[in-house]
Amino acid sequence: MTAPVQSITRRRRSIATVCLSGLLEDKLDAAASAGFDGVELCEPDLVSAAWTPAEVAGRCADLGLSIDLLQPFRDLDSTDPDRFARNLRRVERTLDVVAALGTETLLVVSSVAADAVQDLDRLAAQLAEAADRAQRRGLRVAYEALAWGTHVSTWERSWEVVRRAGHPALGLCLDSFHVFARDGDLAGITAVPGDKIFSVQLADAPDLRMDVLQWSRHHRLFPGQGAFDLPGFLGAVLAAGYTGPLSLETFNDVHRSSAPTCTAADAMRSLRWLEEVVARDHPGSGALLPPPAPDLTGWSFAGLTADGTSASRLSEVLTSLGFTRTARSRTEPVAVWEQGGARLLVDSRRSQPSRRGAVALTSLGVASTDPVRSAHRARAMGAPVAERGSGAAGTGSWAVAAPDGTEIRCTPPASEGFVPTGERPGAGSGLTRIDHVGLTVTPDDVERTTLFHRAVLGLEAHGEADVPGPSGLLRTRGIAGPDRAVRLALTVPVLRRGEWASEVPEPQYVAFATDDVVATVRALRAAGAPLLPPPVNYADDLETRLDPDPDLLAVVREHGLMYDEDGDGGYLHVATELVGDRVFFLVVQRLGRYDGYGAADAPARMAGHRRRAGGRSPVAAAPVAGTPCPVGRRA
Repeated sequence: MTAPVQSITRRRRSIATVCLSGLLEDKLDAAASAGFDGVELCEPDLVSAAWTPAEVAGRCADLGLSIDLLQPFRDLDSTDPDRFARNLRRVERTLDVVAALGTETLLVVSSVAADAVQDLDRLAAQLAEAADRAQRRGLRVAYEALAWGTHVSTWERSWEVVRRAGHPALGLCLDSFHVFARDGDLAGITAVPGDKIFSVQLADAPDLRMDVLQWSRHHRLFPGQGAFDLPGFLGAVLAAGYTGPLSLETFNDVHRSSAPTCTAADAMRSLRWLEEVVARDHPGSGALLPPPAPDLTGWSFAGLTADGTSASRLSEVLTSLGFTRTARSRTEPVAVWEQGGARLLVDSRRSQPSRRGAVALTSLGVASTDPVRSAHRARAMGAPVAERGSGAAGTGSWAVAAPDGTEIRCTPPASEGFVPTGERPGAGSGLTRIDHVGLTVTPDDVERTTLFHRAVLGLEAHGEADVPGPSGLLRTRGIAGPDRAVRLALTVPVLRRGEWASEVPEPQYVAFATDDVVATVRALRAAGAPLLPPPVNYADDLETRLDPDPDLLAVVREHGLMYDEDGDGGYLHVATELVGDRVFFLVVQRLGRYDGYGAADAPARMAGHRRRAGGRSPVAAAPVAGTPCPVGRRA
């Protein structure tokens, strides 16, 4: 039987300085502001610091941070006796620094040198010599297997070396990246004595097939952002009896070029999420848990802002889609548009000039079965919460900004207290509710956004697809609740855009569900809704690509629809033209248990929007021969 998992209520949280951008002082300030208890100090940060090791220790003490270890010491062991003797002298000098920092642990990583020791007994003896020097100072050595180590590349082999050494000042560092990169045995970790695990480092990563060193150096993520079973890893470590701090260590190009305070806040949120998952899997751990995310019953509204140029056009489009302006704010130019269970809040105060008018999707309302508990959970996950609404109608409503800037409001099912306009909803066009919302996020924000929705709202990522857009490759990702009452579709440019970029910047959309898309489209056309026709070759390609039922294909052709399918069902949909410079609407009907978002049809839709927005083809935009090509422009 697996040993009981130790309580994580008093577990200290740490972060490696390599995770964060900036100078050492920036990194320490960010770690402290995010609520970390300590840091793992990385040697390059210390070398470039403006402080001596003792002064670094003083600054950390002032911030309430411990220094949990110094890392990394490289290439200790050697088959060359002279070189090993020099390495031991390096150890002595490094231990001087460890002592001055006021920490007790030096992290030694497995050698990647050509003269690394292969014989495990000889390697154990050399590590024991280093541990002797540490022990005489009251210090210790944690040994970590690098996944690309010359002879030690798995945690199992590093443990065997530590076991053979049998030295009290020599223990194991378990790094989740290196464990998963080499398909390490998690069950075996539970057999390691807890007091021989000196350090635990946590990192997630996407499931990539590439050189393991490059995978590690550029693509590590915080827990909950990748494909690794971090809860299983941490559960095994705690079952072994490990009682030390839980430390995050990521090497990530985005993290190291982003504001350190934002990265540190995301890091803390990821660690809280991981601790919660592990504790819920082990109810006897005694951990104090945040309140679980309440069920979300659907979208309560989608909020749009519009400038003076586009507000009237947006009203025309919503009217043609069958919406009625049912309420307005007493004090602000905000109106409520409704049809069936679909609700839009339109704020016409926006004043950003644009040649086509500016419309943006800026807020989203989710209907929670317990808004107060949702707010408590958001705070527990490090998301600053602002109250929204007043009086009985607004009780329990709160808002928090997602990493992409969208305001998420958690509202009770009741209205937010707008004044009725007296306009009675008409027959509408058959739209029943908001099916999902589509947002564009930057490559820097996609993992932060996914983690936010997972940790704060209890949503999970599902399904990714690459989409060849007019301005480059895009990636789509679904985020949804377990019952799919709330769905988001994220679109992410794989690379940052240059000058030659889409005429449709960061598109956004609201997708409305219908039970009969053919009847709805007929009603929309009769009302003059600006529907986007599919490309002239679309239906012919669909017939070749999917070989749909002839009757279904006939419906697609007749009504200008698009169609996608997966193994569980189909998806009929139609888009409107742009309203303003980047917002549009979808009308969708899901057939069977289709769980996607029509990614296969996105290139055709994007081409149509770009063409109507005045986009040019690369040929038309090619520079004159001999002139330099602007960055990002394709000739």
